[in-house]
Amino acid sequence: MESNRRPLKSLLKNLNNVVQVKLKNDLEYKGRMVQCDSYMNLIMDHATEHRGGELTANYGYIFVRGNNILYITVPNA
Repeated sequence: MESNRRPLKSLLKNLNNVVQVKLKNDLEYKGRMVQCDSYMNLIMDHATEHRGGELTANYGYIFVRGNNILYITVPNA
């Protein structure tokens, strides 16, 4: 796998950008990714929670555990 196609490198390149995170329990979070580690744990700022396309909550900072993530959509993949 090319080094520029590795998932963690793509995430790190998108720090401080708005990302969309889909969890295994069908929740989605959208917000600015502030930090990411090697386990793909994320800290997001100005996060919003969505279920079935409907906005369900607004948050400030949230922590999302990497093992709960189904996929992450980044703007510059």
